[in-house]
Amino acid sequence: MPPKEPTTDPSNDFTYADVGATRRADFCPPGFHPLHVRTRIGEGEPVFRRASEAVLTWEMHRAMGVGIDATASRAAPEVDVTVTLAGVIKAPCRVVWTVEEPRRAGWAYGTLSGHPECGEESFVVDRTGDGTVWLTVSAFSRGAKWYARAGGPATRGLQHAYARRCGVVLRRLSGPHEE
Repeated sequence: MPPKEPTTDPSNDFTYADVGATRRADFCPPGFHPLHVRTRIGEGEPVFRRASEAVLTWEMHRAMGVGIDATASRAAPEVDVTVTLAGVIKAPCRVVWTVEEPRRAGWAYGTLSGHPECGEESFVVDRTGDGTVWLTVSAFSRGAKWYARAGGPATRGLQHAYARRCGVVLRRLSGPHEE
């Protein structure tokens, strides 16, 4: 099943031009910084199902201590999401695509006006042919607010640390459970 597309064109609300571009492997628009972090989550169909559900329902983000205020309980195109960091920084986003396939599930959101960064980030769980389950966090971004721009390499370092932490938290959420 192909990624679900938005039914309207909300692109005027986004703070960048290449809406949906995280679907394209290794794409990074000029002037943006790429991010690609892949973390092994575990093995097998049950781990894949738990990891997919945790990503699609915001559970992974909430388990990281990130505030999530979403207009739906599950990621879907056009769902607005405000991420709150440290109880202070509010980052408004909108889901631009989702994918739910037998071996792949996830979504991406793009930044809206007021977000400290400008760009797009995706969170995709996939199960390879040998049964290994992976989380891939991909993004392209650049600072939008003065403090994000002033942070330069430190801001990008925090983004990489956040992406690695997503994998650690998702591994814990998806590990062996009594069923």
